[in-house]
Amino acid sequence: MLNSKGFDEWAAGYDASVRHSHDAGEYPFAGYDAVLSLIEARVNSRPGADVLDLGFGTGMLTARLYAAGHPVAGVDFSQNMLDAARTKMPCAELYLYDFTRGLPPALEGRTFDFIISTYAFHHVPDAGKPAFLLELSRRLSPGGECLIGDVAFETQAELDACHAAAGTAWDCGEDYAVAQLLAGALPSLRLSFARLSHCAGVLSIGRHDSPQPV
Repeated sequence: MLNSKGFDEWAAGYDASVRHSHDAGEYPFAGYDAVLSLIEARVNSRPGADVLDLGFGTGMLTARLYAAGHPVAGVDFSQNMLDAARTKMPCAELYLYDFTRGLPPALEGRTFDFIISTYAFHHVPDAGKPAFLLELSRRLSPGGECLIGDVAFETQAELDACHAAAGTAWDCGEDYAVAQLLAGALPSLRLSFARLSHCAGVLSIGRHDSPQPV
């Protein structure tokens, strides 16, 4: 798994390498377009909803939401990724910070209609995922929703099958989410999973005591 320096070095070629993997239908980015499109459609179903993006990278999705008129805040730990995203979203609220350690102090007390993350949740260690999602749920406005798109699976068996098929391409340093395990660990939250390729999907998380999103 890359650190912030690794992502700084990858920033210039990131979009092209994602496209190559997606177009070839290969792990890890098979289904990338479908993941982004599902999250984009969900957010756009609530015009003007405010969005927090964790690990926004080059701003591939965030810039589309910004262009659609959503107030956008974002957190990323790579300066070069942030700089690339800034060119697409000059007025967005972007913070250089490692979200796996929490949210930046500037966002203390803020809530959001949507908290989204694409291809970054695997940076959160498996043992810390339930607590991390629980904390994000507290940052949701009434009726709010967390949408997490990533290499992710419904069951452990699906993850194991993908690992076997990927062979040496599999990144053993990344912790990919398993929806069934998370749902079992988080009975206080609503959690559903949409599988969009053999290696990707979108987790939707909300609070039981919050109105269903419209």
